[in-house]
Amino acid sequence: MQLRLADTLYSSLAKLSGDEQKLIKTTVFDLQANPSNPGHQFHKLDRAKDPNFWSVRVSRDIRLIVHRTESSLLLCYVDHHDDAYRWAERRKLETHPKTGAAQIVEIREVVRNIEVPNYIEVDVPAPTSMPDEPKPVIPSSAKPKQPALFDSYSNDTLLGYGVPLEWIEEAKSVDEDGLFELATHLPAEAAEALLELAVGGTPKQSAILVPNTAESEINPFEHPDALRRFRTVQNIDELTEALDYPWEKWAIFLHPAQRELVDREYNGPARVSGSAGTGKTVVALHRAVHLAQVNPDVKVLLTTFSPILANQLRTKVRRLLASDPRIGERLEVSDLNEVGRRLYDSIDKGFRIVSQGELTNILRLAADSVPGHKFTTGFLLTEWEEIVDAWQLDSWEEYRDVRRLGRKTRLNETQRAILWDIFKQSKSDLVDQGFVTYAELFTKLAEATKLRRNPPFDFVVVDEAQDVSIPQLKFLAAVGGDRPNALIFAGDLGQRIFQYPFSWLSIGVDIRGRSRSLKINYRTSHQIRSHADRLLGNSVTDVDGIQEDRKGTISVFNGPTPVLHVAKSEDDESACVANWIRSLDGLSPHDVCLIVRSDAQLDRCQLVAKVLSFPTRILSENSEPHVGNLSICTMHYAKGLEFRAVVVMACDDEVIPLQERIETVSDDSDLDEVYNTERHLL
Repeated sequence: MQLRLADTLYSSLAKLSGDEQKLIKTTVFDLQANPSNPGHQFHKLDRAKDPNFWSVRVSRDIRLIVHRTESSLLLCYVDHHDDAYRWAERRKLETHPKTGAAQIVEIREVVRNIEVPNYIEVDVPAPTSMPDEPKPVIPSSAKPKQPALFDSYSNDTLLGYGVPLEWIEEAKSVDEDGLFELATHLPAEAAEALLELAVGGTPKQSAILVPNTAESEINPFEHPDALRRFRTVQNIDELTEALDYPWEKWAIFLHPAQRELVDREYNGPARVSGSAGTGKTVVALHRAVHLAQVNPDVKVLLTTFSPILANQLRTKVRRLLASDPRIGERLEVSDLNEVGRRLYDSIDKGFRIVSQGELTNILRLAADSVPGHKFTTGFLLTEWEEIVDAWQLDSWEEYRDVRRLGRKTRLNETQRAILWDIFKQSKSDLVDQGFVTYAELFTKLAEATKLRRNPPFDFVVVDEAQDVSIPQLKFLAAVGGDRPNALIFAGDLGQRIFQYPFSWLSIGVDIRGRSRSLKINYRTSHQIRSHADRLLGNSVTDVDGIQEDRKGTISVFNGPTPVLHVAKSEDDESACVANWIRSLDGLSPHDVCLIVRSDAQLDRCQLVAKVLSFPTRILSENSEPHVGNLSICTMHYAKGLEFRAVVVMACDDEVIPLQERIETVSDDSDLDEVYNTERHLL
């Protein structure tokens, strides 16, 4: 008998207590081992509209709802007795009449309250004159009726988007206010299509299963839309993986657009883009695992710029590979700097990476030795990091002629000559003191990799690729070259916060024609995404002219509207934040994160924690959220983390955008880049 799990099982399981979940998992394992065992106590649900819905007793009060046929058992839902039965009575499993996809469809019920009048005979005197007809009174607060959003679409078109037949009438009459409520009752592909239509997009029609010549029967569970909500488990190992690591549903049940990008063959470097929450990381994870699974004896690297993000990727890869951990031996998950340090050790034993403080001191001393300038240490540091060190410039001629993408400050030749004297001295001091910068490390690694017969990795998948540096990209280009499938990047130009823009083409990474964008947002509510989208334009274009269109992105769920509060003082701010956190029902301290622009505002988070008497944990490159602690971090370290409630504090004038960055600008045109990256950060 075929055993399948529905995504509705995961969402219902997550709402129950830990002890209840253990009992449920034991029952599921027993069902997988012997579904016909009479000890399971199957009970047919007579009031359910679907005759194949049964309940399975888990405990005295917990019931597991299953869809049972002679050849398959689908685990659909679990809850306390009455709630589980009510869920089953309002649903049915069916094959969509047009697309052929298996769907769990909520039964549409219309309830009308009908008042039966009670007539009483009374004598009414005839009026002596006709009264004036009363004029209707329209309340000033009355809202005019909104037009139906989809009335102009044919039934066949809506069916093509996966809307169930019995919900067509409701879909054609829904207005803007009722759209999100309607979406909660529809299968995912139908809800996403209607939401995209409402914002002016053009969704793809759902795939239509066509019988192949070898089989007369079509399996509705093999439809791309069905694969995102039903998971078939073949053995006890797969069942263990599915139940022990449910993870976010969208990480297991891939959207067809995600599945296409995971399985696709690329004839050169490729990039997957999309705004925050659209599943780029999920694609990167599954792509790395897919490459390792279908290519025996290859080495795959899944990497990103941040150690914290790399740790999260490592954990999630282990979950995906729980049923076949041997594949993990060929799949390395590390941040780029860690990879670089490990590989560079074979070139230069005992090397020392210069710290930010040591580099700043070297630049300051070099500047003091060169008279006749007014350059600040802050300007020298950014000019070094973004131009001199990034491009590994070794001569005055190279510095004089370099394209200053991202550094729009106009410098005449005399100023550049003075700057080069400072940087030349700094480079000499770094060598004398035995220091290596990461830019130098990756540049030398790129040169060494080009000379190798075999690269250190056969395939590389890069997450958060928008913040990969120039030297890191040179190294990745040397590893992947133009080999098919060797390089795939996942990132969002609208989230670039660490790197100034530069041309990927100039480094030899050509993704033209192989750049795809995801549009379905699984992680961010409609309300939060709408607020965030106001910070950016409708499209973002990179230096090479490749445009990422941000229009048409839709969120698949509703949520609370973000609360904006302008505090009169820091004390007022801390009291407001503390009161808001207290008002959140059912949340523990570790469910909440306080985020500020930089380290200088962390004390204001500590003040809130003191008011709440919560233990805190400040997140940094080497620390992650901890159970029981309120998390505190700067915006840079919040990247990729998720919490149930977030407070962005201290958004004061001169904090966002940060005044220190503005003061380093020596030309008005540089302000554009400062403002852009500050918007991305927020």
